[in-house]
Amino acid sequence: MDSQDIRYRGGDDRDAATTAMAETERKHADDNKGKLDQKRAMAKRGLKSLTVAIAAPVLVTLFATFSLGTSDGYGNRARSSSWIPPLWLLHTTCLASSGLMGLAAWLVWVDGGFHKKPNALYLYLAQFLLCLLWDPVTFRLGSGIAGLPVWLGQSAALFGCYRAFSEISPVAGNLVKPCLAWAAFVAAVNVKLAIA
Repeated sequence: MDSQDIRYRGGDDRDAATTAMAETERKHADDNKGKLDQKRAMAKRGLKSLTVAIAAPVLVTLFATFSLGTSDGYGNRARSSSWIPPLWLLHTTCLASSGLMGLAAWLVWVDGGFHKKPNALYLYLAQFLLCLLWDPVTFRLGSGIAGLPVWLGQSAALFGCYRAFSEISPVAGNLVKPCLAWAAFVAAVNVKLAIA
């Protein structure tokens, strides 16, 4: 009879251990569910902020392009050289550049870079505003010469963005590189328009 008691007591211990283990698993499952809900909420907020960071500069650039318009002088001057792109391609590429810069700025913002280095934000805003200003000065006013200092300021701010963004997020810095290449091409177009 003593051996039966031992087995019975052992069974109680196993039942208690199983119950404790099941309760611990339930607690972990509840904790994991709470963490998963937090991650989903953070992902939704991140996706919303990413959408705003890309869409806002693209929409502002699109609005500025269509509301300010261009003069007919660009078409005449562009036809004189085979390597100058048509205006629609120039504007489309400017939109893409604005989107890339928005994505790069978002990556810096996510890493807390604008708090660590506020100059990065100022440089981003300066290059964005000068990019918006370049189009009407160069095309609407028809002054390639007046567009050169605007372009120079934008390029300097863009290079500053590249350096500041690279220190905070190498991926963001790499996203600025195509924008720098585009700015170099726009410089050549601007010089051609200034001397034409």
